[in-house]
Order: sequence, then C-alpha cells, then structure tokens
Amino acid sequence: MKGFISVADFLAAAAYFLFISSDNQKERRGMAGNKKINRREEILQALAEMLESNEGASRITTAKLAKQVGVSEAALYRHFPSKARMFEGLIEFIEESLMSRINRIFDEEKDTLNRIRLVMQLLLAFAERNPGLTRILSGHALMFENERLRDRINQLFERIETSLRQILRERKIREGKSFPVDENILAAQLLGQVEGSLNRFVRSDFKYLPTANFDEYWALLSAQIK
Repeated sequence: MKGFISVADFLAAAAYFLFISSDNQKERRGMAGNKKINRREEILQALAEMLESNEGASRITTAKLAKQVGVSEAALYRHFPSKARMFEGLIEFIEESLMSRINRIFDEEKDTLNRIRLVMQLLLAFAERNPGLTRILSGHALMFENERLRDRINQLFERIETSLRQILRERKIREGKSFPVDENILAAQLLGQVEGSLNRFVRSDFKYLPTANFDEYWALLSAQIK
C-alpha cells in the first residue's frame, strides 16, 4: 500500500536496537562533553547486548553490567534508581516500537488478512533482529527480577491481543464476513503462535529464526481462517 512502511523497510530502518552503534561507543565514551548525555543510553545498550550474549541465559547483576559499560556500580545508579528501572527502559523501547507500528498498520492497511499478516510479521521480525530483547518478551530474562516487570510484559501482550481481536471484529463491518471461530479464541491462537516462535528462538540460543518459512506458514494459516 502506498505510503505504508513495509516489513522489509522496518527491518532496515528500525528493528535493530541501537541507541548507540557499537562502532561509535568507544569514540563517544572518549568525548567528555557527551559522557553525561550518552551514559544512560550506553547502559541500556550494554544491558541489551548482555541479554543477547551467553550471559543473558543467567541473571545479570549490576556488577556485571557496570563492568560491561566500563563504570562503577555507583555510576549506574546515578542514571537509574534500580536495575528494574533499567529493564523498564528496555521494555518502554519495545512497547513504543511495536505499538506505534501496529497503530500504523491500522491506519494504512484496511484488508483484514493483510493486517493480521503484517502484525505477525512485525512481532516476529522485531524479535529476530533483537535477540536480547526477545529474552525479555519471552519472560526468560525477568524470571528473577521485580514482579512488576513481568506484569508490564503481560500487559503488552494483552494490548497486542486486543489489537488482533479488534482487527478480527472489524472484518464484519469492513468486509461483511465473519470468521468460523470466535474472535477471542482466534486472537489468542494467533498470538500464541507468535509467542511459541519467540520461545523457540530463545530456547535454541537464537538458532531457529522466528521469520523462517513465514510465507509457507502464512499460506497455511490464512487458508484455515478465511
């Protein structure tokens, strides 16, 4: 659709989680005038990178994070009051990235099946390009963290499921058709498929890519829900 950002464009322009690119981190750290401005972003970037590494499979301590950033633990707390707030910074990025693009899909795509396909592709592509953040989405990185972080991720998935449910319910209004299955059940099933792919991605140490064979998978799924 003219003017709509394609999934390919999304991947190229916005899927990578790079507050500060790896190539520029050392250079920026050496610029005294920018240290205060960039440190908060550096901390979040370092946390995302650790989640993507083997360290992400276990609990990340502030001591390890401080070492990764190259500062003291006390310096971390000058920018964030707690480790939970650091995780919330990443969750806020995830929420904004996903929900803003889902809203754009609503605005610029009107066909029901295309809407569903684009939302699912968005979720899978974001996860694939941001493995560390997928540990947060899957809940693995939050198992031993503050309960409110898990609640925040649960709320995000509830918002996404509500969006899917709205897409399904609007079909009757827009196209004069309904689905053979209750919209609540179908929305839960669609999101469950995405969550399963994300969990498989994390469980396999990022070997099984969420978007692999998506075209074939979508052909099968769309044939079942038409």
